Amino acid sequence: MSGCHIDQQQMASLEETRTSLCEQFASVSGSDSAVAQCYLAENDWDMERALNSFFEAHMDSVFDVEDTEETTNVSGNKRKDLTTEMADASGSKKKFKMDKADCIDLTVEEPTCSSSNSKASQADSGVSQTDTEDSKLSVVSWNVDALDTLNQAERARGLCSYLALYTPDVVLLQELIPVYIQYLKKRAVSYQFVEGSDDGYFTGIMLKKSRVKLLESEIICYPTTQMMRNLLVVWVTFLGQKLCLMTSHLESCKNQSEERMKQLRVVFQKIGEAPDDVTVIFGGDTNLRDSEVVKVGGLPPGVSDVWEQLGKQEHCRYTWDTKANSNKAVPYVSRCRFDRIYLKSAKNGRKVTPDHMVLIGMEKVDCGRYTSDHWGIYCTFNT
Repeated sequence: MSGCHIDQQQMASLEETRTSLCEQFASVSGSDSAVAQCYLAENDWDMERALNSFFEAHMDSVFDVEDTEETTNVSGNKRKDLTTEMADASGSKKKFKMDKADCIDLTVEEPTCSSSNSKASQADSGVSQTDTEDSKLSVVSWNVDALDTLNQAERARGLCSYLALYTPDVVLLQELIPVYIQYLKKRAVSYQFVEGSDDGYFTGIMLKKSRVKLLESEIICYPTTQMMRNLLVVWVTFLGQKLCLMTSHLESCKNQSEERMKQLRVVFQKIGEAPDDVTVIFGGDTNLRDSEVVKVGGLPPGVSDVWEQLGKQEHCRYTWDTKANSNKAVPYVSRCRFDRIYLKSAKNGRKVTPDHMVLIGMEKVDCGRYTSDHWGIYCTFNT
């Protein structure tokens, strides 16, 4: 009888483990438990293999809409347009209308946050407002939810509209898939791309060629991840200053807290290894709860949470907000500060300090959905 009892315990444990794997797979892939069970069972319950198999089966059709969906205008010419209206940093509305074949050349040298009076008189210091604004580093960090194939092409064009509006120097992206980033490369031609992988789903960094020069890059693996997560690091120069830029998508789901904290320790360790003459900026979808940051010992010396440093402004608190964002259509309200930006200014040389932060992506595109289920973060730094 005892042997039978052990077998029952083992079966119960196995069932619990596989149920947990199905929940994680469904959360990462955006599928349901039946799909998750199918892919996991076909791949001997190996999460990474199952996810790869799922993405390979689905990604080829993501942008089929680009080739098949067309609308006819008054003159009878077929075309597919996107018109997006959104508020810029000053609060004024701008409209962008882009043909699906258009490239977005973001090499315009107008300062990202310049005032309407670009000819402002020089201050006593002899530095104009335009010069001051032009020296600011602008960063966007955004989980773009490329795993969601519904209205994918329209939402990707929505992202391009925001890039055209804000012309950030650095873009830190999470939840990319190969066809999505190929789409971006065709349109955001003034950016250099660095990817965290070329398989499954991954992170990426976009660098504005006219202002940011890539020196080298590195991918740091998380050895115990079950969700194909890693840390993408690039070393660059910006107006002569040395920067280390990092992005990551830490393990998802509430029950993956221990793995998420392991990954956060890797991030903090890498930040701490930066030389004294290098400023480090990390941005990404951390999936963190504040209690988890406390459990790993808090932020390392010299590292600041930019949202906190700017005064914990309420309008920038929740980057994952199912109360305001209807993309996932979930029956519950969840409001979390999953997306975060960390800063460690160089000890030697000019100090880099946070200047401004705002959430972006809060306007629906023409399809009636938001660019992503996450809001993006737009942040500027004084350099």
